[in-house]
Amino acid sequence: MAVYLHEEDLPGDVFAPGAAIAVDTETMGLITPRDRLCLVQLSDGGGDEHLVRFSPGSDYAAPVLKSVLADPARLKLYHFGRFDIAAIRHYLNVVAAPVYCTKTASRLVRTYTDRHGLKELVRELLGQDISKQQQSSDWGGPVLSDAQRDYAASDVRFLHRLKDELDRRLAREGRTALAQACFDFLPARAELDLAGWPEVDIFAHV
Repeated sequence: MAVYLHEEDLPGDVFAPGAAIAVDTETMGLITPRDRLCLVQLSDGGGDEHLVRFSPGSDYAAPVLKSVLADPARLKLYHFGRFDIAAIRHYLNVVAAPVYCTKTASRLVRTYTDRHGLKELVRELLGQDISKQQQSSDWGGPVLSDAQRDYAASDVRFLHRLKDELDRRLAREGRTALAQACFDFLPARAELDLAGWPEVDIFAHV
């Protein structure tokens, strides 16, 4: 298992065509148009993680990364995909779909708890512990520490295995089709966030 750091784009031969890719992002904050995209993390579930870092003032050209993210034949796995899809759409100008979101799946099948963070999911479903200590660190600095790299990589390291377990639970509870409908809507939900409706339920009666 290795963590690879790339500057501004992926190499051209990292992932096999069509393989599902776990995706996560690190930004300078939680307001997408204000807080720039600093890092995109990816994994095909094979044991290695790839981090693509963008410098201040980047033009976000990244043709290889964009090709991977925009590939309609490649499933993208997220945890809270709504945020990552919006960040990728805003800065890289691609819709990173089709989508599977482990947080959404968790909310549909783990109705016995309100704890749907990645740390809790990995602990309960996979029996492993991950550290979230670097979650609020400065991702825009000139150097990423080893702790930051490991944290960023851990955000995609477990998503393939989580999907397998969550799929079993969705099937058991008869919610697979409902989950898929939610996943299909996530890119539109991200567009609503970017267009100015981040906290508004446009389907509400009032």
